[in-house]
Amino acid sequence: MKKACIVGAGFGGLALAIRLQSAGIDTTLVEGRDKVGGRAYVWEREGFTFDAGPTVITDPNCLRELWALTDQDIARDVDLMPVSPFYRLGWPDGVTFDYSNDEPALRREISRIAPQDVGGYDEFVRYAEGVYHEGYVRLGTEAFLNFSQMVKAAPALARYQAWRSVYSMVSSFVKDEHLRQALSFHTLLVGGNPMTTSAIYALIHKLEKDGGVWWARGGTNKLAQGMASLFERLGGRLRLADRVTQLHTVGDRVHEVETVSGWRERFDAVASNGDLVHTYRTLLSETPRGQQMAKKLTGKRFSPSLFVVHFGIEGKWPGIPHHSILFGPRYKGLLDDIFEHGVLPRDFSIYLHHPTVTDPSMAPAGKSTFYALVPVAHLGKLPIDWKAVGPQLERRVLDEVKRRLIPDLDDRLVTSFHYTPFDFEHDLHAWKGNAFSLEPILTQSAWFRAHNRDDVLRNLYMVGAGTHPGAGIPGVVASAKATARLIVEDLK
Repeated sequence: MKKACIVGAGFGGLALAIRLQSAGIDTTLVEGRDKVGGRAYVWEREGFTFDAGPTVITDPNCLRELWALTDQDIARDVDLMPVSPFYRLGWPDGVTFDYSNDEPALRREISRIAPQDVGGYDEFVRYAEGVYHEGYVRLGTEAFLNFSQMVKAAPALARYQAWRSVYSMVSSFVKDEHLRQALSFHTLLVGGNPMTTSAIYALIHKLEKDGGVWWARGGTNKLAQGMASLFERLGGRLRLADRVTQLHTVGDRVHEVETVSGWRERFDAVASNGDLVHTYRTLLSETPRGQQMAKKLTGKRFSPSLFVVHFGIEGKWPGIPHHSILFGPRYKGLLDDIFEHGVLPRDFSIYLHHPTVTDPSMAPAGKSTFYALVPVAHLGKLPIDWKAVGPQLERRVLDEVKRRLIPDLDDRLVTSFHYTPFDFEHDLHAWKGNAFSLEPILTQSAWFRAHNRDDVLRNLYMVGAGTHPGAGIPGVVASAKATARLIVEDLK
């Protein structure tokens, strides 16, 4: 029986582990932290459950497919709950917009804030459908191993003007600035700047429109735990709290995996779901390939980081939806500060996560769980002392939530803590504390991202946000499908 090892139990690593074990490959999944999930970690404090990372689950069919590989049902391990509206968007001028896939309701919202753009929205939908079928359905699970595959995809990319940004493409269809922001902000959820991210990412609108937005009862980490349960039920082995320290090579193959505990084992195939730079610079530090790729990767553009304030408060808030976007007074200027200039601006936009409105189990009775997320530049652009700045920014973020939504927040506050780019770097070994791996610009997409199989070490594979198609739960699950196909074929 062939043996495979996967380093890192994020969603990409878990999905790959399930696929390999389902295919009859004896698979070991090694995770350095005490829980599975990677960026989808979880904390429990004073009875509140706080998800660390992703909270938006889209394309549930890509998850159901993992259970269906062995004729099982995802409902055995995970209770997926629909979320509506998907997001409530709010601007400083008082305009609000409920974004959903309820078509009549959505069109009423557009007619209310931008009646002149209803026809333009219909054109945008047709465009999003086209790039969805081309970029996600047809190419989303392809492993771009050579440039000729990129050449073959080029005509379709050109037809959909992939060189343009999402914001630019949206702006060609609609004129109202609120609606332009409403239809372009999604790239921020995968680490991309709407002003520079390829227009192909407009497919997210179609992805959400068809599949909806979902929540895993008990928190997003429950989805990771459910995937781990499926993997172990299939016979896979899971090693937690045992960080991989070195991938040993012989010639052009990874020979053994070694962990901090001293565990060391040989495998026929090894895949990394870890940070790209960490994988090559640290885990393969003994090899010329590791040094070469680390140098190459550190010259690329990485996504920004995040500053997240987790807080639990007294009371229930049925008027605040599960997901809110509180836009600041600037859009492009703020994005430039984060992605280009590397400054910490005085103003900010907030993604507010309020899971207890959907799932009361996330907090003690009569209380509510929240997190407020603010995109910030990574440590390479903004090398500040986050231990000093963190408490100050936490106060500013809570004050903005108080000003716009919860006036007596301070009186109701039970607990709060924050997570910074410093934590991304030290907990997740993320290069410069990035939150989404490589920035999803056109010149870092498909073949230009890290390849699913290394070009030199022929039994080393990559999975997760750094490979095609990129970040987000559907993206990393799709990368696992592409990588699994390669490993299964190579190990025949």
